[in-house]
Amino acid sequence: MTQLAAQTALVTGANRGRGRDVNQLLARGATKVYAGARNPETIDINDPRVVPLQLDVTDPDSVARAAEVAGDVSVVVNNAGISLAARVLDDDTAKLRRELEVNLFGPLAVTSAFPDQLAARSGVVVNVASILAWIALGGSYSVSKAALGSATDSMRLELGPWGVQVVGFYMGYVDTDMASGVEAPKSAPAHVVRQVLDGIQAGALEVTADDMTRAVRDGLAQPVDERYAPFLPEAAEAHDQEHHTTTGEPS
Repeated sequence: MTQLAAQTALVTGANRGRGRDVNQLLARGATKVYAGARNPETIDINDPRVVPLQLDVTDPDSVARAAEVAGDVSVVVNNAGISLAARVLDDDTAKLRRELEVNLFGPLAVTSAFPDQLAARSGVVVNVASILAWIALGGSYSVSKAALGSATDSMRLELGPWGVQVVGFYMGYVDTDMASGVEAPKSAPAHVVRQVLDGIQAGALEVTADDMTRAVRDGLAQPVDERYAPFLPEAAEAHDQEHHTTTGEPS
């Protein structure tokens, strides 16, 4: 089990959504939280244990400066992310590339800036992915989060031998600015944060935040055509017709 007491955490994207709820880390005994944001003036948490930190995860110089300031980090939460949800076959790949820069290369850059600190303290890395990494309904966003999921497993293989716990965190819609235009059930940010902190302390390597995400995770064992049948009506109809022909069942 991993204890959060006496740990020093870095949370990227700490000025919005889930990232703002760093108080739960403090409530579990963390002694300091570096709240990373491109504009640290937007960090409005009035607690001396919370240190606003200028951090643009897509800027190597910014990441290097943050690593110099936050040399005592033992927990890295790669929370910063964007969703542009472009079509993956668009001629203009600018949105896809931007999502990959933030959602994939950002966590890789931040984590690779702290390997010695994490290893020395048997620390924790949390990569915030998405249910859309497992079901590709988010276009380019799904691509970036699926890539992060794979990168999380690779990180675990590289850092695990040093005693570092690498956690993949997956969730459905959360009631944040990113999902403001979505008309669907949403989890409260505080609930989502509590789920991942519980997972860290239980020693989990993968955490799912809600029932919908757990159902999609369980469905990964299904054949691809069955998993995507609800979203491809014509394919589903063809599958049903083939089934009826083979079994002789009435349509």
